[in-house]
This record gives sequence, C-alpha cells and structure tokens, in this order.
Amino acid sequence: MTSPIWTTPKTLEELNEFSKNTLHEHLGIEFIDMGDNYLKAKMPVDARTLQPHGILHGGASVVLAETTGSIASEMCVDHDKRCIGLDINANHIRKVSSGYVYCTARPAHMGQTTQVWLLDITNEQGKMICHSRLTMMIQPQ
Repeated sequence: MTSPIWTTPKTLEELNEFSKNTLHEHLGIEFIDMGDNYLKAKMPVDARTLQPHGILHGGASVVLAETTGSIASEMCVDHDKRCIGLDINANHIRKVSSGYVYCTARPAHMGQTTQVWLLDITNEQGKMICHSRLTMMIQPQ
C-alpha cells in the first residue's frame, strides 16, 4: 500500500470552488476524484473545447493536463511554498468529438525543488486521448 503524497490536501469541493472565475471554470473543468497518489478531473468536449474540424482542440487537452497537474502539485507542498510550471509536453493520440475527457495526474518525481507529473487523458471508454508530462518548480512564497 502506498502512503498519500498530499502535504496540504483539499477536498474536491474546495478544488472546484478554487477554480471559480478562472479558465478552469470557463472550459468546464471539474475535479472528480482523488486517491493516495492521484488527482482526476474531467472536461466536456463541446463548443468551448472544440477546434474548427469538430474535434477536441489540442490546446484544451494541454489546459486540462496543466490544470490537473498544477493543482496536484500545490497539494504536495507546504503552504509557504508555491509551484510554478516549467515545462509541459503533450502527445495527442486519438481524436474525440463529444462527451467528456478525463485527466489523471500521477507523480513521476517528487523532489525538493522540482516535481514531474504524468498526465493521462482518456475518453469515456477509457481509451487514451493524450499523454502529457508536466515539470513544476517549487519555490518559497
């Protein structure tokens, strides 16, 4: 059994309230599940997140990945520290044109000055849509 990675955990309700009046809310991103070593969010595939060809915009996938990983990162440090995104990459694997996509953030590296998060975005059938990696820098507030 793994021990929880969260230093300053929040409830899903607190995370969704924190997202009010932000890009997260505008795109319909909602935090839906959290375990000992992961955070999961969902985002609708609709007019807000589609590109002109009627499929999920790659940039929307990256926003979902960075949102989920950044929030997870913040919950892994003390209140006197902040997490800043350094790098994100994304491999877009499969198209999706409706429904929801789901992003699960899991840590790959939890250092004192950096964190690396692996982010898998899947469709409603559990098929991989996008795989992303996010590097976060940890700084004093």
